[in-house]
Amino acid sequence: MKLIGNKEFYKKLLVIMLPIVIQNLITNFVSLLDNIMVGQTGTDQMNAVSVCNQLFFVFNLCLWGAVSGAAIFTSQYYGKGDNKGVRDTFRAKIVMVFIVSVVACLIFWFFGGNLISKFLHETNDVGNAEETLRYAIKYMRIMLIGVIPLALNFAYGNTLRGIGQTRIPMVAGVMAVGVNLVLNYVLIFGHFGAPRMGVAGAAIATVISRYLETGFMMFYTHTHKSKCQFIIDAYKTLRIPNQLLRQILIKGLPLAVNETMWSLGLTLMNQCYSMRGLDVVAALNITSTIVNLFNVVMFAVGDSISIIIGQLLGANKMDEAKDTANKLIFFSVSCCAVLGLILASTRHLFPAIYNTEETVKLLSSKFILVSACAMPVCAAMHACYFTIRTGGRTIITFLFDSVFICCVSFPVAYCLVHFSAWYIVFIYLTVQALDILKVAIGLTLVKKGIWVNNLVAD
Repeated sequence: MKLIGNKEFYKKLLVIMLPIVIQNLITNFVSLLDNIMVGQTGTDQMNAVSVCNQLFFVFNLCLWGAVSGAAIFTSQYYGKGDNKGVRDTFRAKIVMVFIVSVVACLIFWFFGGNLISKFLHETNDVGNAEETLRYAIKYMRIMLIGVIPLALNFAYGNTLRGIGQTRIPMVAGVMAVGVNLVLNYVLIFGHFGAPRMGVAGAAIATVISRYLETGFMMFYTHTHKSKCQFIIDAYKTLRIPNQLLRQILIKGLPLAVNETMWSLGLTLMNQCYSMRGLDVVAALNITSTIVNLFNVVMFAVGDSISIIIGQLLGANKMDEAKDTANKLIFFSVSCCAVLGLILASTRHLFPAIYNTEETVKLLSSKFILVSACAMPVCAAMHACYFTIRTGGRTIITFLFDSVFICCVSFPVAYCLVHFSAWYIVFIYLTVQALDILKVAIGLTLVKKGIWVNNLVAD
């Protein structure tokens, strides 16, 4: 089994992956700067944004799950050269993200305060739960204004990536984060004559940048129909062929449920950790922001697997698809091992930037060390998941991903938090270590080749 590709292999990979890496890198770097700027206003406001973002993280994953089923068919139809098929999958994504967005808005508007309260527990002198709740509700209400453009962003961006147009979402993302960064500086702190708005300013900046990002992608797509042929007459009707709709639902429903359950499982684990105090909430917020910055390669390889492997499967190049999958998994693990080493050696530098208590900074550096050590494991797990998913084995990915986190990771975290006196860092380490079992299962499934499947064959 060859694990290292030739020059042409990496050239093709970088053409697809680099725009995704650049977009994610800039997005996460600006997210880091946003986090630091909000953190300068105090621990309460930083925790308010952190808790809201955990809830919106569930919504984002629901949107991603909603388009993922159709996305499997998008890349395979494109590999087959079927523009009508790509157009039909785009219509399916539009309908699905609209449904998810309406449901999410109703939940956040009527039950947002109750959900936020579940994460706020005072156990020491760090933070004020009542103030944090007040800031969080204000932040959430403003962020709801940006739900529709975010939903359209998923539908357009996912389809553009599926046909190999990864540069456009990158340009849109870079433009958006630049605007977001400037507006954050102006609105959070009240520069250039603007009022000092704190978390409300951060929310307004995010919403404005989201409209600009989605608007740019839509403008490009509708004015470059020769490159984006799926958009021709795309809105003439939203009807989707019954056979394709059935296939999307069969393959996509497990993915949608999976992403929802997985994100809920992760959020519930964070809620468990939050029982140990607001300092833990703040430390995990800092940790996730830093780790996401270092995980850009892992996420980009996952997207690249969906595109490259999907197109190979659609073109009936099965042996090449298996060989390419092995190389991509090895590439992701190798890159993340190096990045994990760098993150571990610089773990004290990032928390020091924040205007928060020393206990939070110390706790953050320990969480970051654990996450850095887990990066190669997460890379292997992530790449296996995308490989199996691209072949349409969505029931397996459902069992592999969300069932594991809900039936193994979350119960372990819950029991250790509620029924043991273990130090929170040891609990965090134990839960992270459980993913080694997932990697063993994932690599076995990839090696067996059960995912090699052409979903769009005549």
